[in-house]
Order: sequence, then C-alpha cells, then structure tokens
Amino acid sequence: MGHTLLAVLGLFLLNTLLYGHAEGTDAVLEVPEFTLFEGDSVTLRCKHRTTQHSMTATFYKDGSLIKMDTNHWSSTTGELTVRVSVSDEGWYKCQFADGTESEERELRVKAGRRSATLTADRTIIPLGGNVTLTCSVEDPAGFRYQWFRQTSDYSGETSPEESYRVISQGGKYTCRGWRSEPHVITPESNEVVIKETGTDAVLEVPEFTLFEGDSVTLRCKHRTTRRTMTASFYKDGSLIKMDRNHRSSTTGELTVRVSVSDEGWYKCKFADGTESEERELRVKAGRRSATLTADRTIIPLGDSVTLTCSVEDPAGFRYQWFRQTSDSSGKTSLQIENVQESFRVISQGGKYTCRGWRREPDFVTPDSNAVVIEETVSNRATLTLQPNWPQIFRGETITLRCDIQGGGDNQWMYEWTKDNLNIQAYNEHRIISATEADSGEYRCKGRRDSYSSTRWSDVITLTVSSNRPKAELRADDRVIPVGGSVTLTCSVKPSSSGWKYFWYRGEKTSEPLSSQLSAGPIRVSEGGVYWCRGGRGDPVYYTEYSDPVTMNKKVPNKAVVTLQPNWSEIFRGETITLRCDIQRGGVNQWTYEWTKDNLNRPTTYINYRIIRVTSAHSGEYRCKGRRNLYSLTEWSDVITLTVSPNRPKAELRADDRDIPVGGSVTLTCSVKPSSSGWKYFWYRGEKTSEPLSSQLSAGPIRVSEGGVYWCRGGRGDPVYYTEYSDPVTISNNGPNKAVVTLQPNWSEIFRGERITLRCEIKDGGDTEWEYEWRTTSSEKPSNQNELSIRSVSASHSGVYRCKGRKKREKSSTDWSDPFILTVTDKAQSVLTVSPSWLSAGASVTLNCRVKDQSAGWRFYWYKTVPDPSDNFYSYELLPGSSSGTEQDSYIVDGQTHTAGYVCRAGRGDPVFYTDYSQPQFVWSADFHSSASLTVSPDRAQHFTSDSVSLSCEGNSTEWRVRRSPENRYLSDCSTWGTMTGSTCKLKTNWLSDAVYWCESGSGEFSNSVNITIQNENMILLSPARPVTEGDSVSLSCKLRSQTFDSTVFFYHNEKVIQSDTRWELNISAVSKSDEGFYKCHHSGQESAQSWMSVQAVSRPEHSSFPVLLIVGLICGIVLILLLLLLYRYRASKYTCFKRPIQSESSNTDQNEAQCSTYDSPQHGDVCLYETIKHSEDSEHVAGGSQDVTYSLLELRNFGKKRKQHTPEERSVYSDVRTGAADDSLLYAQVFSHDKGKKKNGRSAPAAADETFYSEVKPGSSLGL
Repeated sequence: MGHTLLAVLGLFLLNTLLYGHAEGTDAVLEVPEFTLFEGDSVTLRCKHRTTQHSMTATFYKDGSLIKMDTNHWSSTTGELTVRVSVSDEGWYKCQFADGTESEERELRVKAGRRSATLTADRTIIPLGGNVTLTCSVEDPAGFRYQWFRQTSDYSGETSPEESYRVISQGGKYTCRGWRSEPHVITPESNEVVIKETGTDAVLEVPEFTLFEGDSVTLRCKHRTTRRTMTASFYKDGSLIKMDRNHRSSTTGELTVRVSVSDEGWYKCKFADGTESEERELRVKAGRRSATLTADRTIIPLGDSVTLTCSVEDPAGFRYQWFRQTSDSSGKTSLQIENVQESFRVISQGGKYTCRGWRREPDFVTPDSNAVVIEETVSNRATLTLQPNWPQIFRGETITLRCDIQGGGDNQWMYEWTKDNLNIQAYNEHRIISATEADSGEYRCKGRRDSYSSTRWSDVITLTVSSNRPKAELRADDRVIPVGGSVTLTCSVKPSSSGWKYFWYRGEKTSEPLSSQLSAGPIRVSEGGVYWCRGGRGDPVYYTEYSDPVTMNKKVPNKAVVTLQPNWSEIFRGETITLRCDIQRGGVNQWTYEWTKDNLNRPTTYINYRIIRVTSAHSGEYRCKGRRNLYSLTEWSDVITLTVSPNRPKAELRADDRDIPVGGSVTLTCSVKPSSSGWKYFWYRGEKTSEPLSSQLSAGPIRVSEGGVYWCRGGRGDPVYYTEYSDPVTISNNGPNKAVVTLQPNWSEIFRGERITLRCEIKDGGDTEWEYEWRTTSSEKPSNQNELSIRSVSASHSGVYRCKGRKKREKSSTDWSDPFILTVTDKAQSVLTVSPSWLSAGASVTLNCRVKDQSAGWRFYWYKTVPDPSDNFYSYELLPGSSSGTEQDSYIVDGQTHTAGYVCRAGRGDPVFYTDYSQPQFVWSADFHSSASLTVSPDRAQHFTSDSVSLSCEGNSTEWRVRRSPENRYLSDCSTWGTMTGSTCKLKTNWLSDAVYWCESGSGEFSNSVNITIQNENMILLSPARPVTEGDSVSLSCKLRSQTFDSTVFFYHNEKVIQSDTRWELNISAVSKSDEGFYKCHHSGQESAQSWMSVQAVSRPEHSSFPVLLIVGLICGIVLILLLLLLYRYRASKYTCFKRPIQSESSNTDQNEAQCSTYDSPQHGDVCLYETIKHSEDSEHVAGGSQDVTYSLLELRNFGKKRKQHTPEERSVYSDVRTGAADDSLLYAQVFSHDKGKKKNGRSAPAAADETFYSEVKPGSSLGL
C-alpha cells in the first residue's frame, strides 16, 4: 500500500514538473516547464476542472489562432501535438466551446537538437576494479537512459534507466536519453573507449580532474597475488618523497592531499621489480565548489520550480539538499540519504542550498550559493487609487491602497514597486502634494512570511500633469439679445473628471456669485465681465482662473452706415465721409465703433472722414453705437468701399479728325473707368488753367475750327480732377491729293528685296507737309514721306495709305487710295539647256527664267565644278557674266565634254539675287584621258538580274559616280549602288533609265552613258559608248530565260533593216548614216530602243575649192552691197532688213524690223545672209549706232548623193561692217551650218558647224 501511494505521489510530482498549471480558472493548459529543443515532439493538453470527459478545444499562440499543419495537429480530446521549432516558442492558451479560457503558459524552445554526453571517471579498468560512466543531457527532467556497448544493448546489474553505470569490462560505450512525456529520444552520445589493464602491476588513478585541497589515494595492485605488498611510487619518473601531504602505507597505497604541483604522470613498482604503466593525475587550481541554479525564483500558484546543483567534473558525485524556512531558522536537509540526481523539483518556498559529495576519493564540497524561492499564495492583491481621477495635477492629494482578497486575519506585510523600484511596506501609499516625480507605474503585493507572497497586483499608471490646470470660460454668444440671455460654460483644460465650478462677475473676488457650486453651465441676462474656476477634492484643489469674458447687452436701436458722396467708384485722392446714424437714438449720448474688414478702427465719432483716400482705405465698413460699457446696438449692414489705385484719365474722341469745308465735328469726353458725377472741362491749343467755356459741359460739344483739343473731368467739393486726356488734332481739309507710289515699281516683289514706298502730294507746291500712314501690315511707318524697307518679308504685305498735313496750317489731304503690296516668297531661277547631248564643236544654249516672271532682272551664268568630298558643286562664273546679262540666254561655244550649268538672276541696288537654279547638264559621249567612264558589261540595256559595274579612270584618285534619271533629282552611287574605290556596282533590282557619268576630285566630268535597267523579257545589246566610223559593230537581241525560235526583227529609226532567224545585226564598217535609234522585236515582244552614236574620222583637205568659192562669194557680196544701198527701201522677195527710225518724243534711235515672206530654200542649197552697216551722219557714228542690212543668197550643193541619206542644208552668213573711208576694214564672216535630223522624237546631236572668215579692205577702185 505504501509503495502504491509513493508511486501515485511520484506521478503527481512528475506531472507537476512537466505540466505546471495555474489555479483560479476552470480551463487549465498543461505546458512543459522545461526547455524543449528543435525536433522534440510535445503534446499540450487543455483540461476542464468541472468535468471529467474530454472536450474539443482551440489553441492560441501569442493571441493568434494556431492553424493545423504537418507540425501542428489536434485531437477531439483537447490535445495539441507540436513538432517544435524555434518559431513555436511563445505564450499559449486554450479555449473550450463554452467560452472557458485558460491562462497563458510559456513554451520555451532552444535552437539546435538536444544531445547526450558520455563521460567516464577513468578509461582503464584497474585489476579487480571498475569504471563509472555518466550520461547527461541538457534539461534532464523526466529523462531515462539507454546504454550500448559495441553494437548490442548492454545489460548490467543496475537499472538501464539511470544516468550513470558502473562497468568492469572494456569496450566502446555510448548512451542516449529518452523521455516518454513528451516523447523525445536524443541521438547517441559520443563514444568512450574503456580498456582493461594488461600488466601485472596496476596503478589506480582517478580519471576525473581533482582540485586543490582534494585528498586522493593511489593504489598499486598485483595481478598474480592477492597479498598486499609494499610499493614505491614515482611522479614524472622521479621517486616521490614522503611528507605530510604524501603518505604511503605497507599495503601499496599512496595518499596525497593534492596541489597544482601534484599534476603529472604516476607509476608504482613492487619489490620484485614488477612495474605498472604510467597514469595521469590531473589537478585544477582553486577549490571545487557547488553551484545552485533555479529555472525561476517564484513558484506560480499550484506549480513548481526545478533546482539544479552542479559541480565541476561531476563524475561519481552525489548531492545533498538543504532548505531554510526563515531568516532566523536553521537549514534542514531535504532527504535522508544522498541522491545521485543533480536536480530537484520543489513546490515550497524557502532559502535553498546544496553540496556535492563523493566517496572515492572521499570529497565534500562547501555549501553552494543560496537561492531564495518564493511561493505564490492564492490570495490576490488589488491596487486602487483614491480619488480615482484619470489625470492628477501638480499639488493634488491622492492615496494608493493595496487590499488582499481573502486575506483573513493574517498579518500581511506589503511590498510596493514604482517603475520596478521598491518604495515602502504599508498597505496605503499617500501623496500629500503630487508632483511630476510621482508619475509612474505602481504595483503592490502581500507577503505572509519571508518566502510566500501573493502575485503582484495589476498596474496602476499615475500621470501627474506638470502645470496647474486652467479653467476655460465659453459663451454661446458674447451679446445678450434684447429680452434674452446667453449660456456660460466653464471647463477645465486638459479635461478630467470631478470638477465643480465657481462663478464671478465684475472682479475676481473671494466669494463666487452663488454659494452653491455648479457642475454645469449657467445662463446670464446681465452684461458685464465674467470669470470662472474649477475645484475638486478634500481639501479643495482649485484651478487657475479662466480668462475674462465680456458680455454685452443689445439695445433695440439700429445703426446705419452711409457714404457721402455716394458714387459707385472712388478714386485715389478724393475726399469722402462715412456716417453712422442710430435710428430712434433719442437724446442719449452715443459713442461709436467702426470696423473695416472686421478690424476695429480707433474713431468713436459719428462721422468717419477721409481727406485723401487711397487704395489702402478699400474694404468693408460697419458701425455700431454704444450707450454704456455693456449696452450697444447691433453692427450695421456692410458698406463696401472700393478705391481705384490710379487717378482716372479723361478720354477724348472725335467723330472725325477732318473738318469738312463749312462743317464741324463732334468731340466727346469721358472718364475711364466709367463712374458718375463728372463734368468736363475743354481746352484748345495748349493745356491752360482756363477752359474754353466758363460753364462746364456734361456732354459732347461741336467744334468748327481746327487745332489741338484736350479735356478733363471734375467732380466733388473741392473739385477732384482727372488726368488730362490725350490730345486730338482736328484739321480743316484742303484740295490736295495724296498718292502712294512704289520704287522700284516692279509688278512683283520678292522676299528680301529692298523697296521704298513714297507718299506724294499732288499739286503740293512748296508747302511743308507732315505725313501720316496707315497699313494693315506689321510695319509701323514714321511720319516721313518715304517708307524704306531694307529687306522686305511676307509680314510687310498689306494695304498702305497715306495723307499729308500742312505743318503751319491745321488742314490735311484726304487719305490716299489704297496701295496693295504683295510680297512673294524667295524668287527661284529655272535653267534649261539645249541640246542635252553634245556633238563635237556644237554650241550649247542656256536659257534662264525667273519663276513668276517679272521685270528688271539681269542674269548670271555659272559652270559647275564637282568635288567628290562634298555632295554639292562649286560654281564658276562663265565669261562675260560677272555683271549679268540683260538677255535671258547664253551661248557656250566649243564645249566638247559633259558639263553642268546653273544660273541666277539679280536686280535692284544693292543687287537682290534669286536662289541658284538646279544644275542642268549637257552630256557628251566622247572619251578623254583625264576622266572617262566604262561600263561592264559594255552595253546600254541590262536585265534587273544582271551585275553592272561603272568604273572611273583618269588623272585623279578620288571619284564619285552620279546619275540623272529623267525628271528626277541627281543622286550619288551611295543611293542606288555600292562605291568601292573608283568603281560603282549598281543595284540592278531597281528599274531605271538614266544618264551616268563620273566626277573627279580635280573637278572634271567624264563621258556620259545612257543606261536602261528593265524587268522585261528582252533587251537589245548595243554599245554603251560611241563607235568610230569605219569600225565593225554587232548588235544583238537577248532573251532573259529562253532562245529565239522564230523571226527576229531589227529596227533602225523605226524602219526594219533585218528580219530573219538571226538574233544578231552585224555592220562591217559603220558610218555616220548608221547613227540612230535601234531596237529588236520577236514573237510579240519588243526591246527598248537605244541610241548608237558614231564618231566621224577627221580627214585632211585635198582641194582648195572651198576657199576659192568663199573668196568669190565675198567679192559677189561686195557688189550686191552696192546694189542694196540703192534699193534698201524696196521690198524684195528674198530680203529681210532693219532700218533706223527716229523717235520724235525721246530723240532715240529705234530699229524697226521689216520682214518679207521667203520661199524655203531647197535641200542642199546654201543661203548667204549679208549684214551691212554704214554711217549716215556723224552723230550716229559717234554714238555707235549703225544700220544693218541683211541679204540672203542661195548656194546649190551639187555633191554626190550616197544611199538614201537626207541632203544637208547649208547656210552661209556674211557680216560686212562699213564705216568711214579711212583705214576701216571690211570683214566677211561666213557660217556654214549642217542641220541634223530629228529621229524618233529625240534630238540627235547636231553635226559640227563650219565657220569661215574673209577680210576685205575697201580701196579707191571700189569707190569706198
């Protein structure tokens, strides 16, 4: 029976140890008191005091509901199982469905896994002896132990659940700890190897470390005999000498009272020479001590505390436990026998100590440090504040009281803490005059004896305000209405409870208005100054007095503000009066209060007069009347005064500035901004102190005299004047007329030109005029008669009118008729070139025109100079065009190579130039060594799939290839090909029909080539460059993807010249007649046509017949000239002449052209034109004017005809100039022209011109 009770008691104590709980609530949560480690599993149980059956519960951690997962799972029996981690540390509670809730319990978790540690008191088992193994874990409460030797469980004499084990066999040992509630199994401990001695002599030395002052006995034993034998002992190889700390016996023992110097290696030796192995004796400085620790120092209600006694190197130690119940009582042992366990679970308060004891070698530690454990009793301490106001002010008296619930008749001692500092030991803590230093958190508890007490009470936070509070007095209105009252409310700031209020009127006195205190607002119906203050407590604690509140009592009279003069707008400098009238004011002596924009004004008079008003006086004005200090009227209605910051200015207007003959005009004066009350003063000539009329005018007036007029307004008394108006000049119109003219008078004006607009007065005489302009343009003309614009722009476009005004008379002309000036954008020059392709020696005609043609232009002619390093050309003036030409055409003679030209026009002084025209080119197919272009393959037509390269050669290392498509802009190879060095490879996937040429870095053009790239199925293969007369030429027709299977037609200038199955056209010796356009046709497909150019071969002259012919012709011309002088006024079928006509008006010579109709000369004829100039009088000779006579002669060409070539037309011109009979010469200039034919709509290059000169000297034989 006794064993059963002990078992039940043990289980109760174990449960208390593992799952402590607090009394006082129906729900109890069992949580282990010891620390858990990561990976441990623990079951938390929620139990209900009033029922025995299990109930479902919910669990909370740190106030939050726990969600179930793989590491947290609950059951229907009120249990929560947790596989813990560090994050599970915290405060837990549980709650049943009926709302019953447990107190919070702490679950402690330590990082890392719990481990077991195995130690041995020595590692060699002496002869006939044993070794003690100790297995220890952290926080060992509730643990049992398992022991292992090698790979199988070790079964010994003692229970395997103890933390130590005595062994007598060698081997490799490990251990582990386990606990069933909560279930934990540690990993296996470290390994400890125990050896059995192997020599006949064995020295037994402790394996653990000794401390200074310990006593130890070293025993030397012999294996082969049981007899005791005397032995000698050695330390570190030296024989030990006996002294009072080293004593030996005849039984082979050495007793040592150790010090640090005794640490070392020991052995023993018997008389027969048997010697033991060396064994180490370890000694640590200082005395061995015991240390007592507790997991907490206060035992919660119904709970326990775990004490742990520890010594250094605890192997073989047992422990003794002592408790002292009061400071005056002695300590008592807690058990009869020493216990092996180093921890103890206690549930009673007291002062605890412990000590360690070991039998072999015999050692007892001194008593450990004392640990005071307090036991918590079930009584509850309650702290109250009297009076219980939420805020205490400096100077008030308060009492804090500590009451023990259910304290009975016990004599309680009290402990107080303020901000965790102990302050006294009475049940009341009274503060007579509180200060800020008394603020803090207060708690108390009761103590029944030295080691048992209640829990600390709940905290009361005391806050003492540093300042005495002040009363605040508020009135729902500061003015008491007629026959009414207002409410006064007194309050204390900052707000708190318990206050009653004292009321005062007039002065602050010791006696309030009423002997009875008021806890709320009061109503008053008398005017005056009111005060209040609050008071509470016993003795009464008073607040500061409130600020005074003045109450005014209203009278029924009404105040009205009026403005004199009552104008809608007041201007700076005027004098005004604001007046406050009290309706039904009677004979009372009123004082007045004024306010502007709610700010009181100092005046107390009925009138508020402002002598010179400014904008600072603007605002809202009100007034009221006061009969005495506390009786007054309501504020009047607001009157708003607005003062304009500037003096107003009069504005004078005239319905017309010009007085018609015998008429008049109307003048009107007004004030801006508009306002009332104005009269107007009129002035003529100069502004004077006297107006035109002594009587002021309130409206317009009419005047019939010219002059300068002024006006100004005035109002008020004294009169306030506006600024004078601007002057208005009135003129009497005269008969003169103004006209606007433009110089230069061109029909169209371009942006950037310089022009002059002039105002001219017709029949103006010698009168000195002033001028006035009006225009709709941006120009602001002056009063001069000329308006010069240096660089006209579109903004100058508009209508211009002017008029003149005589300086000394106030009369003027009417406005001129409008002159419309239109400024056109920048002028653009356009250049055309003829012909486009050159023949050797042919002249080039350049024509330049200005877009939107107008008069006055001179033309400037330029040749382009290429520069491959730049995308543009530089321009060089052509000969004879530095000053421009009047003609819009220019002839370039002797051009043999490709060249580019530009032009521009200019006019005016300084010269205004148009933009340069776009470059235009004349192309030549002729090669020259300085710059040439070759095509590979050498043909004019190519498929889009062909590879075509253009190569530049000549006297340069820098080149660019350009092309000019029809009606498109010039472009470089980089746009439509790839330039590598001097070669451009075309991108033939682009269709094109263009002329190509090279430009060198030295500024030269190459020959030009016309190349066609097409996507058709058939092309004509023809030379890209000119062929030389007499060479053989082969033209062929080529298909993109098939062969010829039927007749192929070849065309020359649209005529079939070959039609058979041959796809080639061969010309064995090409001649000039073979030049022209070629194409081929096959099966409904036709190639594009290409021009083949033939260069003639120069031949030496073999006959002098042409020279003789020309000389004969000239002689005939001289004879004809004589005839023509006689018959120059007669019409001839074959003549065209110009004769001089003298103009009567301008005295200048003019040539009148007269022409007759001619029959067209037949092909092959040669026409001779003759120009004869002669002098009729000395004036004309001096002036360089000469008559010119033309004569047409026909020369027949009887040369042989070859093939079917068209006969050539040849014209011979003769220009003969005649002069005085002195040493003048007569020249004949003969031009021989070969006119080329037009073929297929394109102009073929003209044939070379031939020019012949003949010199004729007149002599006496001719009568000249």
